Amino acid sequence: MSSLSKRVVLLVLLSAVAGCSTIKDAKNTVGEWLGGGSGTIETAKIVAPVSTPGLKYGATLRVLNYVDQRKVSNPRYLGQMTTQVGGMSGKELILDQDVATLATAAIKRRFDAEGFQVMEGSSAANAIFEVTGVVKELTLNVKERDDVTIAIETTVKEVATSKVIWSGLVNEKHNRFAGVSGNNKDDVMAYLNRELKVASTKTVEAISSSLMAGRPDLFNLTPGSKPVPGVTVYVAPSLSKAAPVSSTMQSVQGDVQPSTYRPHASEANGLLLVNTNPPRAKVYLDGVYYGMSPLRLEMEPGIHAISVKLAGYNMVTEKVSVRRGDNTEIELNLEH
Repeated sequence: MSSLSKRVVLLVLLSAVAGCSTIKDAKNTVGEWLGGGSGTIETAKIVAPVSTPGLKYGATLRVLNYVDQRKVSNPRYLGQMTTQVGGMSGKELILDQDVATLATAAIKRRFDAEGFQVMEGSSAANAIFEVTGVVKELTLNVKERDDVTIAIETTVKEVATSKVIWSGLVNEKHNRFAGVSGNNKDDVMAYLNRELKVASTKTVEAISSSLMAGRPDLFNLTPGSKPVPGVTVYVAPSLSKAAPVSSTMQSVQGDVQPSTYRPHASEANGLLLVNTNPPRAKVYLDGVYYGMSPLRLEMEPGIHAISVKLAGYNMVTEKVSVRRGDNTEIELNLEH
């Protein structure tokens, strides 16, 4: 193609995008002219399944689709766009699927990553626990300072008795300045992905803590529970003696037993070992509390921010690179 022809094609494409009024129109037009894309903001990276190395716990659950209770007419509506975003046009952010579906997938992904057996299809009838939820708020607005607001209510029932054993609401709010270079489509989705991960991690961590306290037999643990910042707990199990797993449930689970599983590097994730001097410091990864040091965690590959806190000592913050299939160890010394 000659230089003049290339310029003509570029001008036509720019004119087509300029005439679009929504994100969907813009991507449809350019996508179709360039031979790909269906037109809406793609969320595949957020809902992609997690590849787990093995079953960690005997706790099985089924996650029903969350219900969207936001006061919006379009279930795929995400938020407003009042500043320029590369690869987008219009004033609204619209996803390629319902927001409630996105939230459900994020919760499932987190349960799976934390070692729960998330049962699908016909096997879901044999789950020990049932998870339902409501999306009360989930918006991302692209402005001079981008902001995300998430409020997701989750309820966990014991399938055999239909008894609510945990119920709570997670709230997550965050804002940022995108920088002088502005946003682009991938950056906006990465921001949403990060905040959804924070919200789903808080939810699953709070549920895990309560279930481990009430049913330690399913986790090979002794009773104990801890609060999770940002989660308002409505219902939680008491620390009464755990009921034995029924023979029916044992036959369904087969050889799967509560194990002494140790996190390790895999084809999908890396292993992060966090040690502190002195030990028993609170460890935060990307702003989310994960536990007390020493800590051994399977992490998604990439750069992660580690902060450790211990009463009487100054907080220490470092960045660490986690590599797929590899071990990364870091030791942090705390000072008064």
